[in-house]
Amino acid sequence: MSEHENTSSYAYGAGATRLAVVFWDGGGASVPLTAPGLVTIGRAEDSGIRIDHGSVSRTHARLHVEEEGVEIEDLGSSNGTRVNAQRLTAHQRVALCQGDVVEVGAAMLLVQHRAQGPESAPAKRTQGDPMAPLARLVALVAQGSLPVILIGETGVGKDVWARRIHELSVHASSPFVAINCAAIPEPLLESELFGHEKGAFTGADKARIGLLETAGDGTVFLDEISELPGRLQAKLLRALENQEIYPLGGSRPRHVRARFVSATNRNIEALVASGGFRADLYFRLNGITLRIPSLRERPHDLEALAVEFVGCAARSLGRPEPRIAPAALAWLKTQPWPGNIRELKNRIECACLLCGGGPIEINHLAPDAGAEANPTSPQGPCLWREFETIERRRILEALESCDGNQTRAAARLGISRRTLINRLDQYGVERPRKR
Repeated sequence: MSEHENTSSYAYGAGATRLAVVFWDGGGASVPLTAPGLVTIGRAEDSGIRIDHGSVSRTHARLHVEEEGVEIEDLGSSNGTRVNAQRLTAHQRVALCQGDVVEVGAAMLLVQHRAQGPESAPAKRTQGDPMAPLARLVALVAQGSLPVILIGETGVGKDVWARRIHELSVHASSPFVAINCAAIPEPLLESELFGHEKGAFTGADKARIGLLETAGDGTVFLDEISELPGRLQAKLLRALENQEIYPLGGSRPRHVRARFVSATNRNIEALVASGGFRADLYFRLNGITLRIPSLRERPHDLEALAVEFVGCAARSLGRPEPRIAPAALAWLKTQPWPGNIRELKNRIECACLLCGGGPIEINHLAPDAGAEANPTSPQGPCLWREFETIERRRILEALESCDGNQTRAAARLGISRRTLINRLDQYGVERPRKR
């Protein structure tokens, strides 16, 4: 390891494998850790990570960056350095894992490892509730204005966490504007994002403010950011760099002040590497990456979510709330849930229709599984036909709302694209052609 302070190489670039992200009252910073070496943390002007806050000593702590990991060392600071609430003694070194929260005086520091695709395992598996570290990180991240990328499988609730960041932030009193980059056809998306002037194109009979401007001092949530067309990636990059946009047909810029939170269920770093997503835009959007665990990693949440969805479905149907039979609950906990929370919600809603007000049994959640579990039950075949009818209708409605796009329809249904194709074949539905 280098014996001198390595500060010159800490600049944004595609080679960064880790980020040090720090927040304090009145400020924040994101510093890539690109090479092995030592990085000082403190209030001094020449600090590798400068924290302009009175609770931080001029030379407060030091990061030891190595290929295999990062350690933090307190340098005898006045107000101390804590890792997960445990105070370090002077010159004590502690290895940092992803998810660890470091308190530098009153500031909070996180070491963000190289962004992972949703299919990748997290850097650190926590014992107990895997959502607790995420909730802690969201509360910290919300305090600043750094852009955030949320990654996770389809249906894990990235939109819910984006709204949570907004609600906990200083932007909470301003609008939260959600834009699904995959759901809006490309010819309309530019106008939706940036607005247009009267006469900018056929049918533009009046000027319209774009969603980026509508957000004001609030939060813009760019869902499925990886699906943003290349031409609009370039225009969004200019908007982020200059904090201004030009509406279609306009010659005068308009100021953009909103915070940006993005989300994707794809491995966006792989897209950057292959040229499918602009690296410069990725680094502008990626102040910090937060990974949302899948439902498979959250078995403790499943029962509470199922009960909540039963209550919502019963209220919408105007029926008494049915209970979930113990065997049905046990069956729910054995399922892989590739569509995560969205798939669970859809399955529960369907079960509430099929149970007729009685307890929800296995055959209401999956009529084919119920028939196998109890082959003598006369309800099995009837329930299966009713289930197929409901599911087929849901699939057709999703395809229609997504203009026949199977990927987007599968995401809306909370299932994988392969599962959707299998269902289309099973129900004899002709696969839609791309429009």
